[in-house]
Amino acid sequence: MLYFYSGTDREKARTAMNAAAKKVSKNIVRITDANVPADLAAAFGGGGMFHEPRVVVLNGVLGSEEMRAILLDALAYMRDSEETFFILEEKPDAATRKQIEKYAERSERYDKPGGKKSGDIFAIAGALRRADKKALWVNYQRQLAENAAPEAIHGVLFWAAKDMFQKARTDAEKSRATALLEDLAELPHESRRRGVELEYTLELFVLR
Repeated sequence: MLYFYSGTDREKARTAMNAAAKKVSKNIVRITDANVPADLAAAFGGGGMFHEPRVVVLNGVLGSEEMRAILLDALAYMRDSEETFFILEEKPDAATRKQIEKYAERSERYDKPGGKKSGDIFAIAGALRRADKKALWVNYQRQLAENAAPEAIHGVLFWAAKDMFQKARTDAEKSRATALLEDLAELPHESRRRGVELEYTLELFVLR
């Protein structure tokens, strides 16, 4: 049987998952991204004929490409197993979330409330215009901390680059705006090709 816990409020998700796991069995096997793929594969081998029932907790393993492939291939096995499996992931991409939820007996999501925004998402547009790398990075991290959607951040950056192109007064300004537009237009496609969340592709863009 498979249970899925996720959300940006990782502490609440972890607490809820641990409480549910302990109700099933005190014999808990934990696999994290600090383990190697062989450890994850072994976790699907069962506890043996004479072992007491166990719970297998998979915490953050989607961060490893090798373990990600193993986990996703084993979803049907976990669903049908007599053992109980728990998956804990903070921010799986939408496609992966949908795939796991398809096999999970129950899915629980714990996100931090958005609350009042202390930062202005358009500050990141200003930093891009000024080519202020430090301000761009700081404002990007601030928006993530305030739960701004990566798609929204990408949209603001693309709008800023388009505005820069339309208002360019020199060939150098137009050339820079064109390069930014091309890079930003490519980011969602790059994210899908690499199988990573847009958040991390945007991070690479901001850093370079």
